[in-house]
Amino acid sequence: MKDKKITVFMFFLLTVLAVSIKTYFAYYVDLSLGVKGLTQNLILLMNPYSLVALILSVFLLFKGKKAFWFIFTGGFLLTFLLYANVVYFRFFSDFITFSTLNQVSNVESMSGALWSSFKWYDLVYFIDTFVVLFMLIMRKQKFSTHSFKKKYVPVVMGVSISLFFLNLAFAETDRPELLTRTFDHKYLVKYLGPYNFTVYDGIQTIQNNQQKALANSDDLAEVQSYTKTKYAAPNGATFGIAKEKNVIKIHLESFQTFLINYKVNGQEVTPYLNSLAKGDKDFIYYDNFFHQTGQGKTSDSELTMDNSIYGLQQGSAYSLKGDNTYQSLPAIMHQKQNYSTSVMHGDYKTFWNRDQVYKHFGVDKFYDATYYDMSEKNLENLGLKDKEFFKESIPYLKQEKQPFYSHLITLTNHYPFTIDKEEATIDSPNTGNPTVDGYVQTARYLDEAVHQFVQDLKKEGLYDDSVILIYGDHYGISENHNKAMEKLLGEEITPSKFMDLQRTGLFLKVPGVQGKVDHTYASQVDVAPTLLHLLGIDAKPYVMFGTDLFSKAHNDTVAFRNGDFITPHYKSINGVLYSNKTNEPLTNEKEKAKAEDIKRHVEKELEMSDKLLNGDLLRFYENPEFKKIDPSKYQYTNGGVNK
Repeated sequence: MKDKKITVFMFFLLTVLAVSIKTYFAYYVDLSLGVKGLTQNLILLMNPYSLVALILSVFLLFKGKKAFWFIFTGGFLLTFLLYANVVYFRFFSDFITFSTLNQVSNVESMSGALWSSFKWYDLVYFIDTFVVLFMLIMRKQKFSTHSFKKKYVPVVMGVSISLFFLNLAFAETDRPELLTRTFDHKYLVKYLGPYNFTVYDGIQTIQNNQQKALANSDDLAEVQSYTKTKYAAPNGATFGIAKEKNVIKIHLESFQTFLINYKVNGQEVTPYLNSLAKGDKDFIYYDNFFHQTGQGKTSDSELTMDNSIYGLQQGSAYSLKGDNTYQSLPAIMHQKQNYSTSVMHGDYKTFWNRDQVYKHFGVDKFYDATYYDMSEKNLENLGLKDKEFFKESIPYLKQEKQPFYSHLITLTNHYPFTIDKEEATIDSPNTGNPTVDGYVQTARYLDEAVHQFVQDLKKEGLYDDSVILIYGDHYGISENHNKAMEKLLGEEITPSKFMDLQRTGLFLKVPGVQGKVDHTYASQVDVAPTLLHLLGIDAKPYVMFGTDLFSKAHNDTVAFRNGDFITPHYKSINGVLYSNKTNEPLTNEKEKAKAEDIKRHVEKELEMSDKLLNGDLLRFYENPEFKKIDPSKYQYTNGGVNK
């Protein structure tokens, strides 16, 4: 009896099954999707099949061996897409979008961090590929040359499409308005799968690109109408108190405030920042200050802090909207009070498209890696070590024309958190997770670097007469490391606790204002209006989504880029409403109604910000208080701008 050969349809089914099994493996091993209950697990079981089967069914139309090779290639490409998302998720806790492909220029600079994302078991994703490839080349006789009957191909496609709509119906019952009111990519992947998510993202990308072409001044009027309702009048006691004072912003890479007052083997991780956090020195410490970044991470932080708008739902605005019209903090300060403005960073100017974006922000000078000693002894991970960076930045600050605004961006405390043994001045916590263990040691290094820098500011006479902001830009430890974090902190990392860990802290020194600990709920979107009011510049004429931290009308709702939010009373996480005091889901109908109302406002706010960015609406704003920036006047060579 002859051996039964593998038919094209059998090969098709095996490929669909293989890709789906690998998808399940990714779901339960690598991707933290917050799956709960029988319904969500059934949806997860269902969602890979529809698009995988639909795509591969097209190749059933081909004859003979071509069909096998096309199905194999299609399966490999789907596997590659899945694996690329797995690696990306390990690093960013998010999924690849078409927008992120515009950030591919960053890959070379982050190659070390990406290599750290690979795992030994990743072979699981490709072992079937190697086996099938071997069979197709070396065991050709095992495959039937008979073609699949073309009249049945539409039937297979129809079943695949029906499966998608069945999947969508189940998803809508568990998560209403999934495709219209969801800001979180994890939701979409959980309910639709990574392959359908990619199609959805492609459609969204096309629609977003069309928004700019179709946008008009009426769209701007809608956004302005919304932001006017959020405007918080300045506090008379602090308005203008720092007029024409220097402004120094110190960006703490990947800093989270669980480090404050945290000890490892009896040693404080951040002794200097701990001293500032007591509120008995010059600094106000906002212990409920949160980051609001999305896929753009550091670039989102910069965008939000300098413009009081949110980053994009997908991708980085720095990469995708770098040529937009902006009314940024540095430009406003220059135009209203003749500030000289600069950014200092120990990486090269093209990273995150900064050399183009800063021109649209009206930044006078950009001191990138070419202005620093980038010899091997001074480098770690992504670029210049923080201590060397701060030391070399002091002379540049001294030569700035006062009053000046200078933004200094650190690097060493960046994933994968590596540091030379001789520079690690605190013991590893030994959680068994190199990311978490390394984070503690690089955070100590960062703390020492900031301490050194502040001492140098005092020595050079730049401390007393300056407003100084020290803040964390985004989280350092993603939920992929929750198990190690549980070991480090000695408590379970629930969704509610993970939201609490998004505090990145704000230390604010204002000449003439007493230091204290301030428990106000605040976020990065609030920084620009706060600074403007301290300088005596009213934020009212500008389109800003944040509110002054010193204002009695400050809005204490912190909106996250994925649509979640937190207030002193409530939390919204993955669509579930919690009490912020008990961390228990809300059951009281009156309380739920209040939280639902906040949720609607958060969704509206994110929608308005997206509309502003995607439509480049500020190009329509004829603001008598602001002259639009001409980016052609800014060239970051020979020490700064050539006008």
